[in-house]
Amino acid sequence: MSSLAADAPRPVHPRYPWALVALLWMVAFLNSADRSILPAVLPQLRSEFGLTPTQLALFGSVFFWIYAVAAFFFGRAGDSARRSRVILYGLIFWSIATGLTPLSTGFVMLLAFRGLVALGEASYYPTATALIGDWHRPEMRSRALSLHQTAVFAGAGLGALFAGMIADRVGWHAPFVLFAAIGLAHAFVLVRFLRDAPIRRTAAVAGKGREPIGIVLRIPPAVMLCAVFFLGTGASTGLTFWAPTYVHDALGLDLGSSALWGSATINLAGFLSVPLGGLLADTLARRTPVGRFYTLAIGLSAAAILLLPLAWVTTAIGVGVVLLATSIGKGLFDGCIYASMHDVVPPQARATAVGMMTLCGFIGAGITPIAVATAAERFGMAAGMTSLAALYVVAVVLILLMRNAIRRAALANAHEVA
Repeated sequence: MSSLAADAPRPVHPRYPWALVALLWMVAFLNSADRSILPAVLPQLRSEFGLTPTQLALFGSVFFWIYAVAAFFFGRAGDSARRSRVILYGLIFWSIATGLTPLSTGFVMLLAFRGLVALGEASYYPTATALIGDWHRPEMRSRALSLHQTAVFAGAGLGALFAGMIADRVGWHAPFVLFAAIGLAHAFVLVRFLRDAPIRRTAAVAGKGREPIGIVLRIPPAVMLCAVFFLGTGASTGLTFWAPTYVHDALGLDLGSSALWGSATINLAGFLSVPLGGLLADTLARRTPVGRFYTLAIGLSAAAILLLPLAWVTTAIGVGVVLLATSIGKGLFDGCIYASMHDVVPPQARATAVGMMTLCGFIGAGITPIAVATAAERFGMAAGMTSLAALYVVAVVLILLMRNAIRRAALANAHEVA
């Protein structure tokens, strides 16, 4: 019996696929919240350790570069090892690394712990999205994955908000310890309830023992999605990383208020619009094999257009409204990006595909914080963040140019068999 199906004989409740989404929602929440603590307390770290803007940007860039490379390898592991165990051990590892971060005495130690958190967190998304895809049939997959995806925005928004509020009162050390403890507690829940599913195959590749990396590289729309994720994730991360600090410095707000207007707005929009993106994607997918990809293009187009006013607004409310609006568009994209990859990649290569997509996306996420910082030195932070809209536009063009290849790949991968 395949190790991927090791848990298959255990009886499960018919509603377990949705219980799984709830279990993994909390893991995704912590995955996002833990990485959001440091950006929320950057002003305190800057003061305590005398850090430069480039050093602050490196916290984001190094995190995403390590995450990117590690996600590729963990994605491949998620197609050969028990997916439940990859998720569980990753959660334990990054929670411990988060809890140890307050031991840092300077920039190098902070950067090292940030890297360890990235290494642990990289184990999660490629494997978790594949596991959800294993348990949910194609007609419901966008909705299941989009509900799971809301945790990213809830974690980022509430993580940054609570971290800022706690840091204002007791210092930057406390939120790291608190979230680490919550993660370790949830790991005990996963030990009891998290289960693997029997892997499915598509008729086109059933019985063919091909290397997952090779499968993905032979599917042009899958490769295109890697490029789109590079552009979309790079743009949104450059915005998310610098927005709280921009609000703090430009408008003179405290850390809690900066996190509210510069982070919670982004993540509230994502939390609300991601399920809408999943619903829209499932609806369009019933009408055309390219439906989920059209949803990607709609979301990124809206994100680009609605980001442009950021260059002119000068109040906290104005910044918050712009960030809310552009993030609604990005939320539509996030609500179906993983299901779109599942449309064109067979089940036994999906963790690898998402790992490769994450590799590309988080390389982009590592570049844009530095690029925005560099642009801000010449043109101002608002202009630097607004320029990220161009990345969204290029991604839309790629999707539309590839629509015929997408249609062929989706039809070839349409029917799953046990």
